[in-house]
Amino acid sequence: MQLRNNFTLPSLSLRLAISIPYLWFVSDRLGLLGAPGHPHVGWGDWEHFMVYARQTMSFLPPAVVPVLAVLATIGEGLFGLLLLIGYRTRLAAVGSGILTLLFAISMAISFGIESPLGYSVFTVSAASFLLAAIPEYQYSLDHYLHKNKNNENKDQF
Repeated sequence: MQLRNNFTLPSLSLRLAISIPYLWFVSDRLGLLGAPGHPHVGWGDWEHFMVYARQTMSFLPPAVVPVLAVLATIGEGLFGLLLLIGYRTRLAAVGSGILTLLFAISMAISFGIESPLGYSVFTVSAASFLLAAIPEYQYSLDHYLHKNKNNENKDQF
């Protein structure tokens, strides 16, 4: 196997490593993983998440924070789902990279640079941009749809 030209394992690994935590975090802030204080629950509900969001975006006007928290949650849920199934993978990976980069910058401004470094937020952003640069996505809906489209074009001739 020529590793240099085989992107199957790296693309699948990156998709899973990025998508599953996104879906976990969204589930947590919506209370789907249990109530606040239960094991493996970070926030447990929207109110506890908003306390963290206000701290993370403390440099912004308070009225903007709830809107950005909702947009971030929608983005995380959407990017998580798209990356998990491998649909619009490149677009979802770029969106994920931008979202996590903005989150890392917000963390650095509000808590200091050690916070996004300690939680590897810059790493997730870089991994997202790397995923966007991979030329093909085996084991994805994108690959399946592209393969079927090519087969349909061959049948027409």
